[in-house]
Amino acid sequence: METGEEFGPWLSRQLKLAGKTQAELADELGLTRAAVSAWITKRSVPRPTVMAEIAKALGTDLGTVHTRTTDTQAGLPVTWYHRPGYQDGGRDGGNAAAFAFDADVQVLARETCQNSLDERLVGNGRPVRVRYTIHELTGESLDAFRAAVLWDELQPHYSAVSESAADQKVGRVVDAGVRDMFEKGRLVLLRVDDYNASGLTGDDYDDGKFAAVVRRQLESLKSGRGAGGSYGLGKATLWATSALGMVLINSTLSVPHEGRTERRVIGRLELPWRSVDGNSYAGPAWLGRPDPETTGAEVVRSWWADEATVKSLYLDREGDEPGTSFLIVGAHDVASLEQGKADLVDDEDGDRSADDGTRDIRAMHRRLVEALGRDFWAAMTGGGSRFPLLETSVRTMRNGEVVIEEQKVDPTDTQPSRTRALRAFYEGTTVDRLTEAGQVALRTVPLRLPLSGGLRGTLGVHPGVLLVTEAEDKDGAPNQVHSLRGNRMTIKKSTVSGLPLGVSSFQAVLLVGQAAGEAAPFAEEAEEFLRAAEPPEHDRWGQSEELTLRWSHTAHHRISRLTTEVNTAVRDLVVRPKSAASQENAKLRKKLTVQRKTTATKRGTGPAVPELVELDAEIGESKEWRITAEVKLPRVDELPAMTPVVLLEVRSGGRPRLDWAELVAVEGCEVEGGTLHFEQGARRAVFRGATDPTSHPVRTELTRLALELRAGSGE
Repeated sequence: METGEEFGPWLSRQLKLAGKTQAELADELGLTRAAVSAWITKRSVPRPTVMAEIAKALGTDLGTVHTRTTDTQAGLPVTWYHRPGYQDGGRDGGNAAAFAFDADVQVLARETCQNSLDERLVGNGRPVRVRYTIHELTGESLDAFRAAVLWDELQPHYSAVSESAADQKVGRVVDAGVRDMFEKGRLVLLRVDDYNASGLTGDDYDDGKFAAVVRRQLESLKSGRGAGGSYGLGKATLWATSALGMVLINSTLSVPHEGRTERRVIGRLELPWRSVDGNSYAGPAWLGRPDPETTGAEVVRSWWADEATVKSLYLDREGDEPGTSFLIVGAHDVASLEQGKADLVDDEDGDRSADDGTRDIRAMHRRLVEALGRDFWAAMTGGGSRFPLLETSVRTMRNGEVVIEEQKVDPTDTQPSRTRALRAFYEGTTVDRLTEAGQVALRTVPLRLPLSGGLRGTLGVHPGVLLVTEAEDKDGAPNQVHSLRGNRMTIKKSTVSGLPLGVSSFQAVLLVGQAAGEAAPFAEEAEEFLRAAEPPEHDRWGQSEELTLRWSHTAHHRISRLTTEVNTAVRDLVVRPKSAASQENAKLRKKLTVQRKTTATKRGTGPAVPELVELDAEIGESKEWRITAEVKLPRVDELPAMTPVVLLEVRSGGRPRLDWAELVAVEGCEVEGGTLHFEQGARRAVFRGATDPTSHPVRTELTRLALELRAGSGE
């Protein structure tokens, strides 16, 4: 019979769970304490005839003692442990990490899929498979689930939070979640399962993946340079998406812990400070089995659950493939609720069926599919000798019945042009220029990596891979560049501006770091540099505190220069060169044009300087101002350097100055250290920039913008 954990450590834990000492077990078995001690210290094992007596003493069956793949049932029952309030009287109004993200299933999809990619088992060459299950519970199914999570134990804590709901944001969300569950008689569960992943390995308390996710905040143990996450914040989206602040976890481990791998279960609850029955509680709580090694056996730890338990908690997994299941209890998504209301209005206007109570979960399903296809199309694409890193799917259920069949996300359907471009790169079928429909053009663009530690100079040049192909309707907005690195998640989306009229719509992909190929020069260094240039949302590259600390405060200019190189290469590929005949025709038209009389404007005697003549601005997805500006250049022998300064218009007082998160040259100029240097002989220049939202003193939507060109450094 196959055995799990070694007998000595297993027996030691069972004695603690049962509240027995070694001496008491020895007395029950009619043996010496030294014999039991020898088993505990692994110096010997009991004879087969003694095994049955040990099972009887522990209140379990002989098979459990032989296999040792689970704990005995004699011991403290599974319960909730609430962290006591701080002795110094401090209070937390919730988990600060959760405030970094919105309660948005598209944000959840991005963060959880990124984490699963980082935990993919690479030895077998298979992709990590991530499945999202939306499950609405009502009636008896809801009652049974509340009993399984020991709701009666939690009720006083939720009541205490609701009483003080007006004082804190988390309290208001939780209060609304509880009222929604009881008043509407429904609860939405959102489960995220990954397979072919490492699982939450390691001890409950010591350093390891389990403790990093379940016990700690702002800790990231991802060491690979190709990893997507680096802040330890992504896991907070799980709790941010729960209106009840509750997430249950079932993990199948790739490396055994305590001799076992399957059904390692724990729950974590995020609530604000509260007072219940005269006792104060700091915030978080855990669902688990009391640890007899802690004082008073109060603190709980993960436990090895049976199949019936994980099924009652809606945590049952398919097969024994390693990975983790996260169950978000009371999942809410504001955008899905609004979409559900819109669908209801549409039904009423169209005289179709009345609301069946599933519109918001149907909208949630659509938004998940949309986000996965938009952000992870590259990770789901393979070709040549390169295999996909990821497979994703979404399904929706209600009380165990299928509402929407499992829908596998197909990148060729959601992003046909970009998928074609990436596959052509993998298969080696790219061309130098686009001459026929369906072709993919390739250019290399340099990323000049700085020396670390503030040193001047360049470490090396990493050749990024730029792919350009014609656009299709399903791709979304045309003329965009999707940039990605090692884990092949779309990091940056930008529009190529300054294109002449008549250019055919295109889509472009920029591969940098390990995405450009592990054999590419300085691929690992580029991966590390760009990862440090990303914010917690991992949705752009620019100035960051880590970039400043590890490299320099001007290191982000290397990224701006890369953007300029990309835009130049794209324009060279998509703008058709003028033929000799068209140039001759232009000369002829100029000769035949009747010159209009103009009245000269009297100008001052001061030096001629560049002049802003056109400005286009809009608010971006991250609430930043995105600006494209055109500068008229005078005919002079030497053009002065100018600094674009972006300000907020105010009624009185000085105008607040905003910081640039990105400033890139498009045409007729170069950007160095935030200053524009114009090309000699050029008649116009175009530059593009994006402000840093963290420098905005008020909400972007409530502001008006002013842009100035100032000589020199702009002061």
